[in-house]
This record gives sequence, structure tokens and C-alpha cells, in this order.
Amino acid sequence: MEERIENKKQYDVTALTSLEKLEPVRIRPGMYIGSTGTRGLHHCIWEIMDNAIDEISNGYGDTATVMLNKDNSVTITDNGRGIPTGIHPTKKKSGVEMVFTELHTGSKFDNSVYKTSGGLHGVGASVVNALCEWLEVEVYQNGNVYYQRFEYIFDKELQRKMPGTAVDKLKIIGSTKKTGSKITFKPDKQVFSTLDFKFEVIDGRLQELAFQNKGITLKIIDNRKEVPEIKEYHSERGLLDFIDYLNESKTPLHKEAALFEGEKEIKGIKMYGEICFQFTDSSTENIASYVNNIPTTEAGTHETGFKTGMTRAFKEGGKRLNLIKDKDFDGDDLREGMTAIVRIKITNPMFEGQTKTKLGNNEAYTMMNELSYNKFLEWIEDNKKIATLIINNALSAAARRDKIKKINDAEKKKIGKGTAPLAGKIAVCTLKNNNFSEFIVVEGDSAGGSAKQARDRKFQTIMPSRGKIMNTEKQKIENVLGSEELKIFNTAVGTGVLDNYNEKDLRYNKIIILSDADVDGYHIRTLWMTYIYRYMRPLIANGHLYIAMPPLYKAYKNIKSKEKVIYCYAEEELKKAKKELGKNTLVQRYKGLGEMNPDQLWETTLNPETRTLQKITIEDAAKAEKMVSLLMGDVVGPRKKYLYKYAEF
Repeated sequence: MEERIENKKQYDVTALTSLEKLEPVRIRPGMYIGSTGTRGLHHCIWEIMDNAIDEISNGYGDTATVMLNKDNSVTITDNGRGIPTGIHPTKKKSGVEMVFTELHTGSKFDNSVYKTSGGLHGVGASVVNALCEWLEVEVYQNGNVYYQRFEYIFDKELQRKMPGTAVDKLKIIGSTKKTGSKITFKPDKQVFSTLDFKFEVIDGRLQELAFQNKGITLKIIDNRKEVPEIKEYHSERGLLDFIDYLNESKTPLHKEAALFEGEKEIKGIKMYGEICFQFTDSSTENIASYVNNIPTTEAGTHETGFKTGMTRAFKEGGKRLNLIKDKDFDGDDLREGMTAIVRIKITNPMFEGQTKTKLGNNEAYTMMNELSYNKFLEWIEDNKKIATLIINNALSAAARRDKIKKINDAEKKKIGKGTAPLAGKIAVCTLKNNNFSEFIVVEGDSAGGSAKQARDRKFQTIMPSRGKIMNTEKQKIENVLGSEELKIFNTAVGTGVLDNYNEKDLRYNKIIILSDADVDGYHIRTLWMTYIYRYMRPLIANGHLYIAMPPLYKAYKNIKSKEKVIYCYAEEELKKAKKELGKNTLVQRYKGLGEMNPDQLWETTLNPETRTLQKITIEDAAKAEKMVSLLMGDVVGPRKKYLYKYAEF
């Protein structure tokens, strides 16, 4: 019989821990900004920018700037009214100190100051402060320049280091005629895994914000370079300019995009909605949705309402045009080739989580459903020729969908009979736990053979790819689903594709693409990512897709009859390796995976303890959609322009 071991530690009120002020943010940053990687790092900028854009979109000011500094700090300025500087009657603190040191402090909980707001929870500024080494605020207000600094420093009263602590009281340091706020913050390297702000990520977000708020000016200045890089965005046509941007590499079916707008109040909640759309000859739909300027990558009630209303309108319009008789179509069929921007401003948005990626208001569904239905009916009446083309395309898409369903059903029967196209093509792992298993697509039969020998058979499945798969961006759906190579991949992964995708059927936690570190290898990666983005996008959205990073060089030297080896993944690493190994260093340039023996491939690329994987994410769905269409689509002009611009990169 086992002896019971008593826990002698006293458990009473003295064992309870109380976190003070901003400590909860420091302890659990992921709860507030999503992650402590690059996504969370950039989320700090979005939190501060949300406040600036709230000022602008509510009629105060017209310009905001993001400046990236050489010391890894960021400065965000706007010409709004400035953060309140007065002393709160009960807190006995300035408005600035309250905003940056207390959670749930803001003027957005009722609608007396802001009609609509992206910064809903009132935790944005204080959360950023909590996760920084230091943060400085300047407020231009009442003819004065106010200043306050916050740091992660020792608190004498609590006898421990406290995040976001005010170094001094708010003070006046000068005079000015301008108004607005200037916030500079330096994220703490003890919190974030990287402090490398990506210019292109911030640049893309500012461009979207400029499209959504016509008439305003947004700037980004990168002072980390010898010659600062500056970009400025301003749009007079708003969403119409946004549609032109998204469809640059597509062929529209109607020259002018359409813009619908309307407003409604339900149970005291005021809403203003916009729908901008244009149909193209593409085979896929692209919907970018926003709530109070914030991208809702997981959609929500506003987007669902838009889709429902649109489908109702086109079905009724089709009957009026005598196009729908025996045959019918679904909303997915109707939206093939459509690019749409669905945007709503709402006084009391209910998001899922602080990162605000999905809207939950039923009022938004009702409003957007009615707006979409009524406006599309009017548009169909005024544009009968193009509406007829769209409805006929939807009927054709419905017929293709039936054909695809038959293909999928046939494949499922093959799986049931054990005749699916897997035997001899892939080496399956023995572990059946999909929380740990990995599916690795390897370029070429030769490298595939090495990978099969190198892998850990318990959890790594290997699929050798016979070179380049088809460019699925340019192919009809039935051709894509008829590809033997892709059938093998689909059957092995198990989720199904498009509307049949089911995350519960996923057999592997990681899907890894392993190709040579050369131009052909990069092309193969791109083809696979294009296919997965179009047909299995949740694999990316849910964090399952990775790129394996094989080394470019092997630097080695014989030292006392032993070979010392350093694998290098970039030119800079090779320089460091040569310096470390000293004179007579030998260098092998790997031209392909096939040049590695199984031991080397395991050590450098497959072993979870030593390998490097690049996780593929969709930070900006609208920009990702544009890039896939631009780089992999049929229209040559915009792609040529892009490649000339970034050829050196």
C-alpha cells in the first residue's frame, strides 16, 4: 500500500497571492495581447493607434504617425484633442496617469465622448505600459506641453519591481499652439521573444486604416535605417480606392465597384454600415471585414448578416429575371469571384477577447442583413445585365459544387475500402496522437528517401513530392481536386477542403513544407502555400502550417582527429562560423536536400531539439489575399511592377 505524503505547507489566507496594479498583465501578457511573439509586439502599436484613430474618426484631428526608432522604441503621434490632463476628483490623479496605470480606464464605456470606438475595453494604453521597459507621454493641450514617464522599477511600498510605474507626476515642460498626444514606448525584452518591428506589417495596416477613414493622413517613418524610409497614405474615395487596390491583379466583370451605406439604431445601439464590392473573373471570394476600423479576421455577425442579405436579394432578383427555375445556388456559389469590404461602426461592439477578431452583436447581423438585402435588390434592378451574368455564374458554380461533392464522396469510399492513393507514396508515423504528430512534404524523391531514413518514425510522416504541383490560383476547382498529388495530400491530412474542411478530422498538429534553399525550392513552397491558402485556409489561421529551414552551409574543421561542425542558415552566420573556427575552415554549400545524409538531415532540419521552423500566419487577410492574387494570378502587369520594385530584396 502506498504511503500517503502529506503537504505540510500551511494553506490559509496567508497562502493567497494578490497581484497589484498592472502585475496581472505582466504575469499573463497573452491574455491581453494574444502572444509575446511578433504578433503581440505589433499589437502594442495597434492598441495605441486605435486611440489615435478613434479621435480622428470621431472628428478630432486628421493625422497620425508611427515612428520606428533605432533603440527599438516606437513613437506614435496624433493631432487630436490630447489625453485628459486634469486631476480626477476622486482618484486624485491626472487623466494621463489613470489611462496608463489603471486597467479599464477610458471614456469609451458610455457614448457621451466617442460615438464609436475600436478601443473598447479601456485596457490598451495601460497594457502597453505594463509590458514596456519605459513609456513616455507628451500631451499638447491648453497651450501647454505636458510630460510624464513610466518605468518598470522598484516600488518601495510593495517592496518589489512593479510594471508601468509613474516616475513622477504629470508636469508642464513647455508651451505650444498644437493639440494632440505623443507616446513613445520601448517593449521589454524580458516579455517579448523579439523586438524587431516589421515595417511592412505596420505599413499594410496603416494603408488599410487610410482606406477606411477617407480624408485622413497616416504616416510611417522608419528611423532605423541610415536613410529613413517614409510612407504616407491618404484616400479621398475610401473603400472604393480599397477595392481598386485589392483587385489590382484581377479582371473585374463590371468596371465600377459599388458602395452601399446605411445606418440604424436597435435597442439604443447606433450603427453605421458600409458594403463595397466588385465581381471579378477569379474563382475565389475575398471578403475583408472591419468593426470600428479593427480587422475582424474571424468575421462575425456583421459579415454573416451581409452574406445572408446578399444571397436573399440575388435569389429574389434571379426569380424576377426568370433565371432561377429548376436549378438553384448557395451563397458560396454566388460569391465566387467577389471582392467585398464589409465595414460597420457600432456604439457598443461585443468582441470575442481583447484581440477583437470576431463580432458577436446580434444587432449588427440584423442591420447588415437588411442593408445588404435592400441595396442589392436595388442594384440588381439597375444593373440587370451584370446581375444576369453573376447569377448564371452562380448556377454554374453550383453545378461544379455537385461535381466536386461526387469526387469527394468517391475518395471517401476509396478510403473506406483501403484503396486511397497512399500506399507506397508516404511513410506514415506510428503515433496516432494528432497533438504531436507531424506531416512533412519533402521536395523530390531523392530527398524524400533521405527524409524517410532520417525521420523519427514515431511522430513524423513523410510525403515525397514529385517536383512542382500545379499553380492552383490559375486552375479550375475540378482540375485541382483531380490532381493525384493533391489527392494524396488531402487524404493524408484528413480535413477535407473548402466548405468540407473540418478541423476535427486533422490528423497532424504540424504540416511542414521542406524544400531546397534555392529558387526552385522557394517556388515549390509558394505553390504549396497557395494551394493551402485557397483550399485549406484554416490550417494557416489555426497555426498548423510551417516551413522547414534547411542550412545553406556546413562550416567544418578537423581538430585533433575530430571534426567540429557549424551549420549555417544565412551568410551572416557563415561569417561568424569562419571567425569561430579560425584559419583553414572548410565550407560546403548545400545545393539541395539530396546532398545531406540522413544523420545531417535529422540534426539540422527534422530534430525538434535543433531545427528551425518558420510558422506561416495571416497577419492581414486582405493583404495576404492581394499578394496571392498578385504573385500567382493571370494578370502580368502588376506582378511585373512589383518584381521590379523588390527585385533586390
